[in-house]
Amino acid sequence: MPMIAVDTRFGRLGIEETDGAITRLVWDGRDAGRETPLLKEAAAQMRAYDQGQLQQFDLPYAVTGSEFQRQVCEIMFAIPFGETLTYGDIAKQLGQPAQPVGQACGANPIPVIIPCHRVLSATGLGGFSGDGGIETKVALLRHEGAASLLI
Repeated sequence: MPMIAVDTRFGRLGIEETDGAITRLVWDGRDAGRETPLLKEAAAQMRAYDQGQLQQFDLPYAVTGSEFQRQVCEIMFAIPFGETLTYGDIAKQLGQPAQPVGQACGANPIPVIIPCHRVLSATGLGGFSGDGGIETKVALLRHEGAASLLI
């Protein structure tokens, strides 16, 4: 699959495209395959986000997995820049327990673009599956001005 790598303050992020949609974001990514117009746009948006000039990604994305996984990702994608929800908030919206929501957040294939870092546990930060774990989650939240939640 084609991938473009973007150096950010959060690490070298590889953004992957499949059939005209963003399907994955990985740390320590590499340029691979043909650089498509969508990958060029994804890289430009990631650079703008990293520089504090973009708050909402506007890219077509596709999440594989269950309908529940896709629903959790859609809710996460809609969380505004600098704001957060809890796993319980999302669970209430879906009529599901919080634990499977946490698992779905952890399985998010497109972190940062689908901002799972904006989802916290009821008692703290919760987890983060990206490189650097909680430290990266905190850095993303600080970047978005949501650090007051961490005090």
